[in-house]
Amino acid sequence: MVQSKLPETQGSLFWEMRRLALEKNAIDMSVGMTEFECHPRLAELAAGFIKEGVSNYAPLEGIMSLRERISELTERLYGRSYSPKTEITICAGHVQAISTAISSVVNEGDEVIVFEPAYFTYAPAVRLNGGMPVFVPLKEPGFKVDWEDLRKMINSKTRLIILNSPHNPTGSVFGKEDLAQLQRLTNGTGIYIVSDEMFEHLVFDEQKHLSMAQFDSLAARSFVVSSPGPLFHINGWGLAWCLAPAPLMAEFRKIHEHQIYNVNTPFQQALARFLEQPALPEEITEFYQGKRNYFNRLLKGSPFSLQPTEGTYFQLVGYQQLSNEPDYQFALRLLNEAGVAATPLSVFMHKKNLQYLRFCFAKKNETLDEVARRLIAFAEKNRL
Repeated sequence: MVQSKLPETQGSLFWEMRRLALEKNAIDMSVGMTEFECHPRLAELAAGFIKEGVSNYAPLEGIMSLRERISELTERLYGRSYSPKTEITICAGHVQAISTAISSVVNEGDEVIVFEPAYFTYAPAVRLNGGMPVFVPLKEPGFKVDWEDLRKMINSKTRLIILNSPHNPTGSVFGKEDLAQLQRLTNGTGIYIVSDEMFEHLVFDEQKHLSMAQFDSLAARSFVVSSPGPLFHINGWGLAWCLAPAPLMAEFRKIHEHQIYNVNTPFQQALARFLEQPALPEEITEFYQGKRNYFNRLLKGSPFSLQPTEGTYFQLVGYQQLSNEPDYQFALRLLNEAGVAATPLSVFMHKKNLQYLRFCFAKKNETLDEVARRLIAFAEKNRL
């Protein structure tokens, strides 16, 4: 019998909810799947490159024109210039980019700080490299970092800190003081940072995303990962990128070469051509803030509790007034009785149950209307 390398992983629970939603023909709010189409011009470009026979392997590090456009976009947004030649690599999705970054610096016995709730692939990637995840809980209300708690967890074995802002699944966003604390904590140390910034353009209420790329001392030790998926409704294209100083990127590419052989060539070409016209992240920010506000208004006054998410297209919904059940059991009952699938927050945690479900609101208004109707009807039947 094969001995599992990941005996405690809960990733299967994430996809189990998706499977059950399909099986029961439920409205699936569990996975970050948008109901919106990508920009027609981007779709036309992709189809055009496929028809032209652009079907051979791309360079290992990604096509140069796309890396150049990413460099220009990053400099415009954050004021830092990354070399397309030595400091930018195109990846097969954001999970691969983060896993490769972890593999680049984590060795047997290293400790890695993981803030919980955390995206469910982080800790397994650490364990697969012989590292030990050290879980630091985000504090309510708002799921914020307690920097004094973190300071106590740092020791000589700490090799890496994994950060995620805007945060999936809670929607919290780092502020200036958070980044100042991180700088003070890591200055003069050998600690590296993996910064998951996939939702960098989905920050609401006039807040601004703060990237590790904006701070010299943090950029020097950071792998910054992002993706065009949320910005252009193309998560299924499997494109992402990693930015890092040349010495870190050199090691990243060594690992990258032995994890994948190619990232989708025609989609890279299409995105590079599309980005020749400056993208307007502000439009997608306003669009998704409107979706958040709409979903929250629909549930206002119900027994469900909501603290409007600060970023991403996910909203945590509390059910403390409805049940004392563990979140996975409550999610299953919601699926079976109301026909709505949501992700239990425990999928993103190694132990604790906080009685929240995560909903993806990247949906058309008619979908959100129906979900709210079903949730409120379910709540009326289940008040404590």
